[in-house]
Amino acid sequence: MAQEVEHVHCLIIGSGPAGYTAAIYAARANLKPVLYQGIQPGGQLTITTEVENYPGYPAGIQGPEMMIDFEKQATRMGADVRFGMATKVDFDSRPLRVEIDEEKWMTADSVIVSTGASAKWLGLESEQRLNGYGVSACAVCDGFFFKGKDVAIVGAGDTAAEEALYLSKLCTTVHMLVRKGEMRASKVMQDRVLKATNIVVYWNSEAAEVIGDNKVEAVRIRNNKTGLEETIPVSAFFVAIGHEPNSGIFKGWLDMDDQGYIQTVPGTTKTNIQGVFAAGDVQDKNYRQAVTAAGSGCMAALDAERYLTAEGLH
Repeated sequence: MAQEVEHVHCLIIGSGPAGYTAAIYAARANLKPVLYQGIQPGGQLTITTEVENYPGYPAGIQGPEMMIDFEKQATRMGADVRFGMATKVDFDSRPLRVEIDEEKWMTADSVIVSTGASAKWLGLESEQRLNGYGVSACAVCDGFFFKGKDVAIVGAGDTAAEEALYLSKLCTTVHMLVRKGEMRASKVMQDRVLKATNIVVYWNSEAAEVIGDNKVEAVRIRNNKTGLEETIPVSAFFVAIGHEPNSGIFKGWLDMDDQGYIQTVPGTTKTNIQGVFAAGDVQDKNYRQAVTAAGSGCMAALDAERYLTAEGLH
């Protein structure tokens, strides 16, 4: 039996701030966008508790609630928001082809990829249990909540060093766990970390357990060389071991860097394939904020509209 095919002007894959903002702009431009929410409707913000740094919410807002607001606005503008995830693409033909849930093909005149990125975790049960309750993968997002307190951070690259330095300006003491006897961070970042008087580096050390019932109270660390363990009282535990862009199904089609982030033409959201645009964390490894993702979602919708007009498709 042949698979059902449905054609749309603008197909948006992913439903974080980038996807929903793209849907709002595309709907207002009468592109009649269809958005598939993916495996995690709302993206990373659905596992975030308090969001205080997004403009327009003076009292702050819960991450999941904020994403419901985004979705409602996109729907009110006329976007067709659906459950389902893209499982395969074929960007060889025109119109572009995207498979949904391994059972249905969509054809589209334009595609906006906003599938985001997922934080890498250590794999501890306690880390997942306390995620959002003192465990975080974003110091810039959540560091402010632990002003004047002791915190721990795990990681050894430039991101970990940068986040440790950011936390050092807010927190009393930053306990930094480095798995090996050296950091992977650039020399200049290492020097800054080592010069910071309130960052304590634990070499050859890893987190064995995050301790706490309803909030982080301490972290138990283990020295890889001696096997000795110690417990450090902290109010937060930050994991800075990298992010994984959700770009797997686009490999071989879209240009990516060595980490899998989709590459776009500087100053635009255009990819190497005409009619395909990328927005949000799937193409941004530097900022990774809700507000920057939303901004690039707006850019993608405008880029898509201009492309469709130039091609006589809108």
